[in-house]
Amino acid sequence: MLSEQELKRQIWHSRRGMLELDQLLEPFARQQLPLLDAVQQQVYVRLLQHQDPDLFAWFMGHDEASDPQLRSMVALIKQYVQST
Repeated sequence: MLSEQELKRQIWHSRRGMLELDQLLEPFARQQLPLLDAVQQQVYVRLLQHQDPDLFAWFMGHDEASDPQLRSMVALIKQYVQST
């Protein structure tokens, strides 16, 4: 599990500077990241290591990640955003 400090760091990294990504990632990170299990938290950390154009394409459905764990995380985030 991520430490409290690391959770705060990942929330900060969720602020991408692209409005569309900020509206998806930051609320998810604040509300859901602490509730995820350790494996899912690490997948989220890996997701944030990708470039904004890739993330944008994945979330908008123009492309998909080659990694099935990242695809699953993108789907989880989209589901969370749609449910709020």
